[in-house]
This record gives sequence, C-alpha cells and structure tokens, in this order.
Amino acid sequence: MDLRQLRYFVTVARTRHFGRAAGELHIAQSPLSQAIRQLESHLGAPLFERTTRRVDLTAAGEALLPEAVRILESVSAARDQVSRVAAGDLGALRIGTTALATYRHVPRLVRRLADELPGLSLTFRTEMLTPSLESALADHRIDLAVLRPPVSDDALAVHLLARERLVLAVGAGVGVGPAEGPVDLADLADADFVVYSAPGSVVGAAADRACRAAGFVPRHTHEADQTSIVLALVAAGVGVALLPESVLAVSVAGVGYRELRSPAPVTADVALAWRRDDPSPALAKAVGVLTADPADPQPGDPPS
Repeated sequence: MDLRQLRYFVTVARTRHFGRAAGELHIAQSPLSQAIRQLESHLGAPLFERTTRRVDLTAAGEALLPEAVRILESVSAARDQVSRVAAGDLGALRIGTTALATYRHVPRLVRRLADELPGLSLTFRTEMLTPSLESALADHRIDLAVLRPPVSDDALAVHLLARERLVLAVGAGVGVGPAEGPVDLADLADADFVVYSAPGSVVGAAADRACRAAGFVPRHTHEADQTSIVLALVAAGVGVALLPESVLAVSVAGVGYRELRSPAPVTADVALAWRRDDPSPALAKAVGVLTADPADPQPGDPPS
C-alpha cells in the first residue's frame, strides 16, 4: 500500500465513478483501476462494488475511507510543516536580553515577530549582562540576544537597535545638584555609586567614561549583578546609579530619575546579536524581520 493508491481510493470513493475520478487525477482509467485492484489485493478485501451504473463502497471500503483520509491529511500537514520550518516560518527561538531592554525594546520586537512570524515559539532568558549574553550565544544556549555593544566575539553579527541616554537613579531624600531639572555630572564627584558587578559591563564602562570626562573618577561603593538589586540599593540611599533610560519604565519605591548634563554624550547602545554561521531558517527569518527598520538613535545624535 502506498500514498498514491490511497489517494486514488479516496477520489473514487468520493466521486463514486472511475471515469470521473480518473479525470480529476489526470490519469487514464486503466491505471486507476489497476491501482485499486492492487490495493484490494494488499488488504485482502474488495473495497468497491462495481456495477454498470454505479460504484459503491463495500463494508471494508467504508472502514478504510476515514483512515485513508486521515493518513493523507497527516502527510499533507507534515509536508506543510516541514516546508514552513525550512522557510523559517515555523520554529523555536531562544532569546536572551539585558534586564532593561526587557521593558522598552523586547515588547516591540515581540510584536513584530508575532505579526509577521506567528509560527515562531519564543523562549526568553532575562536579567543577563552583555558578557553573559556573548557566552550564551557562543555556547549555543541562546539563538538571539538583545545586548549592549561592543561585543568582543567576531563570530557574532550585530545590528544596532537604539541609542539610549544614561539617566541618574537616586534615592528619595538624597540631595544631588539642584532640586529640579537636569543634574550636572560634575556635581556627582563626591557621590557613592552603585554599579554592575560583572566584569566588562558596557553600561558601567560608559558611566565611567562619562564621569572621567566630567573630571572625576566615580567611587564604586556597592556592586550588584542584577538591575533589580542596583535599584534596591539606590532605594536604600547607599548610592546613586547611572543607568540607560529604559529604566524609566521601572517604578521602584524610593527611587527617582534625573536627566544628566555632561561635557560628552552619555549613552549606551542597544543591539541585536546572533551567530553569523547559525544555519537556522527561523533565526534568519526573524533577523530579517527585526532588522528591516533603521535604528532608533536619540534625537540630536549623529546618524549611525
């Protein structure tokens, strides 16, 4: 028994006529009749009662018909699924993100994927810093990352998504600069800073460069490996933190946010990163969707 014989059988059963079935199948009636006889021989039972006027299903044919339809539909569905997977329209992606990108950038990226590639299944790992995201990509633990460049691995492709300003997170009642409006970065020379503990933190490096440009070396008093802990320490009043503006979406009791004035731009980029040699069609399709739009730089920044 093969799929061709089942398809022929279902067509004859539906039309109840060998001539019409042969026409639908675009074959001569003789090979159609031969294929049905071969199927009957294989099953050991007649499937049709043939008269000069009509063709009816036998009891064996009635029993086979729903199973034959199910088998043909399953094969068609499998063929469609394989085709969609090969085209990148169906599949699974593991995405790692920095904590703050989760609030501003991930919702927009997920909406794009849901609209254009609804067949993709997404799994997320969050609260990761760029060095950890690079390692996770290199070790094939994730397929796509939302991180803050630069990245050190030449095997990774990077696409800029946005350029974010750094803002000051400060505890309630902690006096820095004027009571309202932007804070001059130089006014933070004597402040205690809460920073990310991970070596190679892109945000930490950007904050250090900005402070040095403002004429001082920031005093790192407390460290944390997650943004939630950084903000908890700020809320406790033990230090201030310079964080990307995505943090404005995070409301933490006892933490306020202030804009900065500094002699040099205080920014941290957000980008997509993936393995250049990754053969996944789903990844290639997702990257094509997510990189179709230009990056979202800050107003006033030069084009990237």
